[in-house]
Amino acid sequence: MLSLNKVHHIAIICSDYETSKKFYTEILGLTIIKETYRQERASYKLDLALNDNYMIELFSFPNPPKRISGPEATGLRHLAFEVNDMDKTIKFLDEKNIVSEPVRIDEVTGKRFTFIADPDDLPIEFYEI
Repeated sequence: MLSLNKVHHIAIICSDYETSKKFYTEILGLTIIKETYRQERASYKLDLALNDNYMIELFSFPNPPKRISGPEATGLRHLAFEVNDMDKTIKFLDEKNIVSEPVRIDEVTGKRFTFIADPDDLPIEFYEI
């Protein structure tokens, strides 16, 4: 059996680098560890952290193909962030003109959660602890 320690990072390819960079840093509040422009690939790689933990690699590539999205589509279902207060989270999103789905209740845990979409329609979940 493999001996895994933790998830190291999540890689996301975006269609508009500046828009996604702004979303992940200014809306979600992730901090930039390192930004690299790779001339040979005409591509950016942005390393992002949450609470000082390396978490997301945001990539740009020229003309990336579209991917089917939605939390019930085949493949990676969504990216989920834990939050302390769902009402404050939704209020913040509303103030930033980001539409969230109606709050749902997890049938197993009884916890509240909601979804938004990043600039490329990647489902982002907020799950209240």
